[in-house]
Amino acid sequence: MTSSNRFTRRRFLATTAAVSATVAVAPYVRTSHAAGKLEVGFWDHWVPGANDVLTKLCNEWAAKNKVDIKIDYIPSQGKKNLLTIAAEAQAKSGHDILAHPTWWPAAQAANLEPVDDVMKDLIAANGNVSPLIEYLGKHGGHWAGIPATPGSQIKGPCGRIDLFKQHAGIDLQKMYPAGAPPDKGEMLLVAAEKLFKAGSPIGIGLGGTTDSVDSMGSLFGAYGAELVDAKGNITVKSDAVKQVLEYMKKLTQFMQPDVFAWDDGSNNRWIISGKGSMIMNPPSAWAVAKRDNVKIAEQLWTFPAPSGPKGRVQPYLPYFWGIWKFSKNKTAAKSLLRHISTRTAAEQMVAASQGYDIPAFAKFNDFKTWAEIGPPPGTLYNYPPKPGQIISVAAYPAPPKIAAQIYAQAISTKLVSKVTQGGESIDKAIGWAESELEGFMRT
Repeated sequence: MTSSNRFTRRRFLATTAAVSATVAVAPYVRTSHAAGKLEVGFWDHWVPGANDVLTKLCNEWAAKNKVDIKIDYIPSQGKKNLLTIAAEAQAKSGHDILAHPTWWPAAQAANLEPVDDVMKDLIAANGNVSPLIEYLGKHGGHWAGIPATPGSQIKGPCGRIDLFKQHAGIDLQKMYPAGAPPDKGEMLLVAAEKLFKAGSPIGIGLGGTTDSVDSMGSLFGAYGAELVDAKGNITVKSDAVKQVLEYMKKLTQFMQPDVFAWDDGSNNRWIISGKGSMIMNPPSAWAVAKRDNVKIAEQLWTFPAPSGPKGRVQPYLPYFWGIWKFSKNKTAAKSLLRHISTRTAAEQMVAASQGYDIPAFAKFNDFKTWAEIGPPPGTLYNYPPKPGQIISVAAYPAPPKIAAQIYAQAISTKLVSKVTQGGESIDKAIGWAESELEGFMRT
């Protein structure tokens, strides 16, 4: 059995949880078609040590089933993972299993082996998945991929306990406690004004990269502000979209001024700098602070995204594992995916990622990592979705191939930018968006 890491891993943490346990899985029956070799391409995790746990799980399975497994960890920086997906799909050759980011099961559904049988077993064992996971992973009536634990993340708010309490009179730990339901009140706009006047603004990215798009997707979803509906109709001219833009005109007055140019690293740097009071991000920012500035980490508290007329929408960005139709070892591939999708395996991966990963199955949101990890203890308790919250992705519920373009072109953040920074009227900005969306329909 062999494993490899062909690319340099992006390391931004110095420590990680080392976890070892025995994983029980459904038996794998080897046949003349299932024995032999299996080549797997996983996403190269940001968190050092997370890959090691996944490798261990795969090697345990391979040793038990006498399969020679080869593992590659493919990074997303430089879009190497996307280039790999496109190259293998075109060549009809490569890995048996390959990790696919959020929109790619839809884009590659014709080239992916249906995994309905595996999903049926996993849902029976692990609980249901959300409508969002079906929307992203199920196409043409068939599951194109298995929701993966590594890399799947929520980008909710992370705020400074001390600054919110000192300048806004808000106790984040009391409002969003660890181990109890949160208060139902909404405070972001009021808090943002007070924090801005105190010299510690919040920072919600409004650039063109994923952190910014996901953050705005959460707010648009909370207002029910769809740009394109599930049937493919352009619906951007709506009261809900106007309400979001009116809200953002107020909120951006009290935000860090350069948020319109932020990339996915800017929000991390802002909160770790000591001046920022809140960002929207997975726990990577907290983990970097734990390494580089522990006094900041001790004051960080993750809490749910702002609620709106349609509820509290958590911005979720999942990964999937897909089996190519040209795979030479589909039976073994399905067996491995069953093995690394058990509760025991998922719990190990969540611990190794220091709580970064959010599995898709309903029964996996109670892992002790989120309740216990710190400092401060309980800082990630509210990170995984809780009952009553909605997980969604920006551009949902538009048909996935249209939604992927809306997402990639950052239409939501550009709308906000035109109204708040560009000085355009809401009606003019919506007209621009409508024209862009019409272009997507023609492609």
